[in-house]
Amino acid sequence: MSAILHLDSSILEGTSVTRLLSAEIVRQLQARDSSARIHYRDLTEDAIPHLTASIAQGFRPLGVNDADQETQSQHRLSDELVSEFMASDIIVIGAPMYNFSVPTQLKAWLDRLAQPGKTFRYTEKGPVGLAGGRTVIVASARGGFYENGPFASMDFQERYLSAYFGFLGIDKIHFIRAEGASKSDDIRQHEIERALNAISDIVAAVN
Repeated sequence: MSAILHLDSSILEGTSVTRLLSAEIVRQLQARDSSARIHYRDLTEDAIPHLTASIAQGFRPLGVNDADQETQSQHRLSDELVSEFMASDIIVIGAPMYNFSVPTQLKAWLDRLAQPGKTFRYTEKGPVGLAGGRTVIVASARGGFYENGPFASMDFQERYLSAYFGFLGIDKIHFIRAEGASKSDDIRQHEIERALNAISDIVAAVN
């Protein structure tokens, strides 16, 4: 039985490409493993407060006991988010590109995960990820075309996510991508269908 963590971060609802794709990814994962446990977080509807100095103090034992009740509740939330992540075998993330990067709602979640001693550790040879063995599947959508061509260097969305999860020790990262989402309706629909058709191969490859 696998544990799947499903996250959406698009500010859109019915017209969101990434919400459509992430839901289909999870549906196909469930079809493959009917006993899979799903935990869902909507990072827009249930937004995670952005990192502050007092929240970050909770990543280490120093100063935690002196925190006020609100800060202590944020420390507990940080622990909860890390526990959810580390308890998952597969992480499915709906991650649109906003202004060449990821949504701020998703960044807030990512900032809570990178905790020394929990998801990575420091060594004499540098940091080592502790979250290896998991699979990340990202449902990616971009208004323009960034996979190739003159705007490829401006992709701080997929490149960032690859680097981030790689830092945590995860090397099984798959992107299911729909580009040109803000172009004509024909282009948008073609890209969505192309992305939907790619899901089955990715799901089949997940160990």
